[in-house]
Amino acid sequence: MAARASLDNCKEIPYTNGVIKSKLTSKSQTTIPLPVRNALHLAVGDELVYAIEGNRVVLSKAIGEPLDDPFATFSEWSSKADTLGYADL
Repeated sequence: MAARASLDNCKEIPYTNGVIKSKLTSKSQTTIPLPVRNALHLAVGDELVYAIEGNRVVLSKAIGEPLDDPFATFSEWSSKADTLGYADL
């Protein structure tokens, strides 16, 4: 049976071997458990960074400058005419 962690003013969070678990939904979404949100000092609107290291993923709070926008290199698509032309899409 899984052990349970208790936090002040929080519902109990299930964990096994010191690892906190959450489930993936059918839409590939998950809730970041409260102890993780607290550890990373996350707030609404914060950006997260996922670093793949072998067979593990490290989740961190994005700090500082925003990550590079992969579409920023397509400057020819960012004219005023494009903005107006695609505004209703």
